[in-house]
Amino acid sequence: MKLSIDLTRNTLGRLFLQRCFYLFISLLAFIAAAPFIDDSPHGVLVRNAINIFIIVSAVAAVGRSTGSFIIIVLLAAPAMLLRWLSFTTDDSNYFDVALRMNAAMYAAAIAFLMRYVFDREVMDSDRLWGAAACFLLLGVLWCFLYAIVDRMVPDAYLIRGSAGALDLTDLVYFSFSTLTTTGFGDIVPIARIAKVASVLEAVIGQLFLAILIARLVGVYPVGRGNHQNGAVS
Repeated sequence: MKLSIDLTRNTLGRLFLQRCFYLFISLLAFIAAAPFIDDSPHGVLVRNAINIFIIVSAVAAVGRSTGSFIIIVLLAAPAMLLRWLSFTTDDSNYFDVALRMNAAMYAAAIAFLMRYVFDREVMDSDRLWGAAACFLLLGVLWCFLYAIVDRMVPDAYLIRGSAGALDLTDLVYFSFSTLTTTGFGDIVPIARIAKVASVLEAVIGQLFLAILIARLVGVYPVGRGNHQNGAVS
């Protein structure tokens, strides 16, 4: 069993040589394509195809150990199955559970990816792409969290002056405008749990950037420049 798991993990690693780069590109493609994907059967199919590629890229990026690989696969497989069941049976219960499974999978992927990015190793290009992918993963994770809140609490958001449900475009737009603290103000959380989720996303987004900058600054020790100045003087 362990041999087959290691074989699958190594195969994905070879297939995605720049693992974090492919994850970043797939996330960026999802964000760019979201406004053009409607709720028709064809649009749902395209959305699921992009989501599957993101999941495969995430498994390849964070599954660098057997434990992390197993955890992500155990979360990703039921999420894809439930999304397919909700599409074929038109049962909203499958969709609600699928949202939670996707949120758990993205949260686990972020945790494993942050451990890899902020490890005490040399900051190489793969880790830089990993940091960029991790930032986008935060935005996508909160898309799922906002969707869960929107389905739990009726009229949780005020959308361009009137209460209503968030579609995919609104979810991506609101999540990333909150993550980057842009805040255009045309979508406003009015339910308490929606406000808490928005504040947490804004705070975590800014903390992530601050910690990443501190990590990058730490790559170049100050002592070397001081030593050179002392030698010249």
